[in-house]
Amino acid sequence: MAYQHILFDEADGIATITLNRPQVMNALHVGVISEMIDAVDRVRDEGTARVLVLTGAGRAFCSGADLAGGGAGGGVQRSGPPDAGAVLETHFNPLLERLFALPVPFITSVNGAAAGAGCSYALAGDIVIAGKSAYFLQAFINIGLVPDVGSTWLLPRLAGRARAQAMMMLGERIPAETAADWGMVYKVVDDADLAAATRAIAEKLAKGPTKSYALIRQGIRACMDTTLSEGLMVERRNQLAAGRSADFVEGVSAFLQKRPAAFSGK
Repeated sequence: MAYQHILFDEADGIATITLNRPQVMNALHVGVISEMIDAVDRVRDEGTARVLVLTGAGRAFCSGADLAGGGAGGGVQRSGPPDAGAVLETHFNPLLERLFALPVPFITSVNGAAAGAGCSYALAGDIVIAGKSAYFLQAFINIGLVPDVGSTWLLPRLAGRARAQAMMMLGERIPAETAADWGMVYKVVDDADLAAATRAIAEKLAKGPTKSYALIRQGIRACMDTTLSEGLMVERRNQLAAGRSADFVEGVSAFLQKRPAAFSGK
């Protein structure tokens, strides 16, 4: 696919998707989402990238659905009353599921606004790093809709029910440093340092034990909705898989030989 709305780059084991519609604060429509799905599938299927970074060009990460450009329902035609959720089923939600199912770590580098669906994608990162100008906004209430793209599942787990519910009902901006205090993001840095800080984390992950990262991602998601006993069984299965990896052999050898491990991601 030739990309018109995003930039895709891969180098040194780091794949980067940059939303590239700065004139509309990287607002989303089905064309943008289709390109993002294609790029994420490349990362999954080609197997050369060992970490994925998602960011936005210009002064925003993503302002949410492009209402003026049909982002709330463009590309989906159904008879009868309008179905504001149809585009979620066909485009927005499949992208979120793909991001959660990636076999490699996923970093979001948040610059400026992360609103609506953009907030969901920003907070879906395994590691969320934000510039000081970043803010997170659930603005659906302002147009008579409800939060979507996983927001009502993800936000209460990050910030707690009381904060998530107030954020959604009041439609207030949550500044980056408040988001960090609430447990929504990993780190806040000066805007000028955002790219370098993101790169440093991505480089570290790209050199790490990729299979273990995938099992950590899968394990956390599975254990968020299980009992303790079920969670222990998830860990048991994942440890079996990790213990059979080449990276485990290399990690133990490096520890015993008192040298840095050279993980292959296998």
